[in-house]
Amino acid sequence: MKQGIALEIMLSGESVLLTGSAGAGKTFVLNQFIKIAKNEGKHVSVTATTGLAATHLGGTTIHSWSGIGISDELRHGFNDKMSKTRREIIEKTDVLIIDEISMLHDYRLDMVDEICRVVRKIDKPFGGIQLIMSGDFFQLPPINRGDSRAGGFVVNSRVWHELDPVICYIEEQYRQDDEELLDILNSMRAGTLVRHHAEKLLARTEEHPEDFELITELHTVNVDVDRLNEARLDTLEGDELFYTQATTGSKNYVESLQRSVLAPVTLRLKKGALVMAVKNSPNKKYVNGSLGVVIDFERGTEYPIVEFKSGKVVTMMPDTWEQRDGEKKRASISQIPLRLAWAITVHKSQGMTLDAAIIDLRKAFVEGMGYVALSRVKNLRSLYLTGINQMALRVSQDAQNIDETLRAKAANDQKKFAHLEGVAKKRKEKALLKPAKKSTGWTAKIAKMRETYPNAYKPWEKKQDALLAEKFQNGATIKELSKLLGRHEGSITMRLQKQFGEDVAIIN
Repeated sequence: MKQGIALEIMLSGESVLLTGSAGAGKTFVLNQFIKIAKNEGKHVSVTATTGLAATHLGGTTIHSWSGIGISDELRHGFNDKMSKTRREIIEKTDVLIIDEISMLHDYRLDMVDEICRVVRKIDKPFGGIQLIMSGDFFQLPPINRGDSRAGGFVVNSRVWHELDPVICYIEEQYRQDDEELLDILNSMRAGTLVRHHAEKLLARTEEHPEDFELITELHTVNVDVDRLNEARLDTLEGDELFYTQATTGSKNYVESLQRSVLAPVTLRLKKGALVMAVKNSPNKKYVNGSLGVVIDFERGTEYPIVEFKSGKVVTMMPDTWEQRDGEKKRASISQIPLRLAWAITVHKSQGMTLDAAIIDLRKAFVEGMGYVALSRVKNLRSLYLTGINQMALRVSQDAQNIDETLRAKAANDQKKFAHLEGVAKKRKEKALLKPAKKSTGWTAKIAKMRETYPNAYKPWEKKQDALLAEKFQNGATIKELSKLLGRHEGSITMRLQKQFGEDVAIIN
């Protein structure tokens, strides 16, 4: 199904599951729908299963919106204890959006359904609210902990079958521009990975980026991320500056919002720090996930001046995140929208598109984690693996079974709503729906580099390795080897260290 048809189905008032592979543009369609629905006067409650995903859409968590919090079941008389404000929000809601639906337990969707029925006094799924669920079941699943109630994907809930949502399975792809990587990702989804797929991934453990200092690393656990970022910052010379967030709202709401905001409570920076924007720029100078380097600090304000990979130089001023219940603001956090970006977790990378990434999957511990990490980049050339384990290659068997069912229903639903194709075409012609543009920044950068280094980012062949070793042992300098082999001097140095050890004596 194309994005335009999915949008028209949602606008027609149908409850929908909006799904598709990573990079299909689900968030793009959601944002289009939210904008149009609100312009039509509808009360849209935007939620997600995690605070991080909620901030991407400017909403709150489904747990907070519904009032279920971290509870595993609804207590007797829950309606009597619900605040007037929350009840009013649920009563007024015309459309409820739940993003990253793969991470919501089945029993919690049933809890939200029961709350909506009781509060709205309408015995229909979600009290008659139009429900839009979005997500990909091949990505991170619901987490079952030993001390809480176990559950599965939302398709196993009672209300799922009564609601019988329209399945909008988007087949388009706006992130990956590489058939090899797409083949690997699609094979992971289908459970058909074979030896040549694994070999292509393992080959990326042999490749090293020319500018590794300016590429983000993805790790599976927080402790590795924090350790690497702090260590890298400590190696930089010069004064360090600190920026502390400002907050409004009660402590519990601020703490809840803080878990959703990627900008740290206290941001520590120096000149030369690799940073990532963690919010979209209001004037489109950068987006959430844009990488750059701190090149200076503004005189007077001491705000950091960042040169992004796009070439734009921006003075980064404080921005604000809000937690809302419908139209009511509960809390806000103001901070410089940056974080150190030498490393982030795979979990926090979900939803991002990265120009390039160094990925460590040796500690992958849950199905779908490898799929999320590998699908952040656009092609194999921009993917560098430091290691990978068996778990990283796995996706949920349940997800595969669900996917088969969803695809079959999506095909039938597309026929049912075929009459909306004309409407979608007219809307597109009016420029109200524009497909997400494929970024050419990384491709352009490689092309530019190859003007000087013709073999930059190309795989090393055995004969090149042999030539490198021979010439080096005969006294060739790094500059001479760089010119001979058409590669950046940093790449030559790293390749020599790989062949002869990190202590090898190198002549510049």
